[in-house]
Amino acid sequence: MEYIKNVNAYIANERNQLLAHPLYYKIKTIEDLQVFMQGHVYAVWDFMSLLKALQQKLTCTTTPWYPSEFPNTRYLINEIVVAEESDEYIDGRRLSHFEMYLDALHALGGDSSAVNNFLEKVYGESSILDVIAASDLHPNIKEFLTFTFDVIENGTAHEIAAAFTFGREDLIPDMFSSILKEIQLHFPDSNLEKLLYYFERHIELDGDEHGPLAMKMIMELCGDDALRWREVEEVSKLALQKRIKLWDAIDSAL
Repeated sequence: MEYIKNVNAYIANERNQLLAHPLYYKIKTIEDLQVFMQGHVYAVWDFMSLLKALQQKLTCTTTPWYPSEFPNTRYLINEIVVAEESDEYIDGRRLSHFEMYLDALHALGGDSSAVNNFLEKVYGESSILDVIAASDLHPNIKEFLTFTFDVIENGTAHEIAAAFTFGREDLIPDMFSSILKEIQLHFPDSNLEKLLYYFERHIELDGDEHGPLAMKMIMELCGDDALRWREVEEVSKLALQKRIKLWDAIDSAL
């Protein structure tokens, strides 16, 4: 656990910046909330690619099947994939968390055309990095996405796990709690049932299950290898810095 403490100490400044970001306190109307969601949706979407990259590296997703090197970690990854890709929605359907988020955005009257158009181009091209570079997204959002897919394409398993764990899973419960409090404060009578369900589901899963599972994955991948832990620190710090810039982009749009 000493290694985990060292990583947390190394990224503490960035984590604190995210948890105290002024963006949260600027969400005061339904329109503000729509703007927030229309920017944040890219992080909801690219998270699944980080998860799938880990599934590809740490489990067997090809035929013929073979038992992968890390039995405990492949169990952890598959557990997370089940929930993130096919969780139970508020109406009983099985949806990915990305699909839940889009549905919550639509319920608030938000516009998903920008992300839908972006994804149409992504799915029709071979190079995600080229699509990001050619898009008309805010430069900070482009930088955020570019970092994610650069780590996926060029990173080792423990580096991808670092971006996933310290840049996403370990952060989400506290971060979403802050957002949720602001939403409830400003919109007590609004129909936010679907969005509240999404946030509460993330707090429940990431705080109680996925966060601890992700930490176990990091420890198994790195062991006592000091170089790997140093690389985890560097990728984790960068991941949080890119998230801060994403928040800055949304903040500037409000």
